[in-house]
Amino acid sequence: MDKLCIKNLNKTFTNPNGNIVHALKDINLTIKEKEFAVIVGPSGCGKSTLLNIVGGLEHATNGIVQVEGVNVIEPGADRGMVFQNYSLFPWLTVKENVEFGLKIKKMKPQERAEISEKYIEIVGLRGFEDALPKTLSGGMKQRAAIARTLANKPSLLLMDEPFGALDAQTRIVMQELLASISRKTETTVLFITHDIDEALLLGDKIYVMSRRPGCIKEEITVDLQGERGHNTLVLPQFIEMKTKIMQMLWQESKDAAEQK
Repeated sequence: MDKLCIKNLNKTFTNPNGNIVHALKDINLTIKEKEFAVIVGPSGCGKSTLLNIVGGLEHATNGIVQVEGVNVIEPGADRGMVFQNYSLFPWLTVKENVEFGLKIKKMKPQERAEISEKYIEIVGLRGFEDALPKTLSGGMKQRAAIARTLANKPSLLLMDEPFGALDAQTRIVMQELLASISRKTETTVLFITHDIDEALLLGDKIYVMSRRPGCIKEEITVDLQGERGHNTLVLPQFIEMKTKIMQMLWQESKDAAEQK
């Protein structure tokens, strides 16, 4: 069974001027179990709106969204979300943040401690269990946010430009870490980004979206051999795929500007 299936999804809304805006048009995509799927597209194409619909935070105007064959109608524990702004509770330590969802599930303290220890180790925060978020760097905060989400063992991990606020060097480190985490935990991921390098470093499959109304312009399978990291950026095959995607996005952005 497919992990995520989206069929004929459309989203319209009314803007402040009373005009109807068609944000997403006839979205169809399928993500298989353990797959890392990335969506890229020009600004305003509806990437985040689509992710929010999958997360149950927004509703589609029509169409079907299913996770493991079950229709998505509201937020659920089967989907974990990681945003750009970390979303940590500032008054809780790293360990307490990671255990927050487990505590709500009324899990026993010993079991919570074992799970939090596991994921804090996976994201490389051992030694910072008792640190408050204000004492952490941006990258460390996002590691804690990822650990908290994974500790709840979601069926599908949804990530909306989670590294967008980080500096370039930290971002590359976090990309390599996330790639390692997704392999270790075998988590299915739907990842939103505007960064083509990031999409190619992380994705098994990339969906390129058009300008508004956003639709899937092209599906690209990333077939890069070996473990991906910062050295991958200079490979001829990487540069070829990057150029192809960049050209598509440039054309979409150009056409969008001419429409205005």
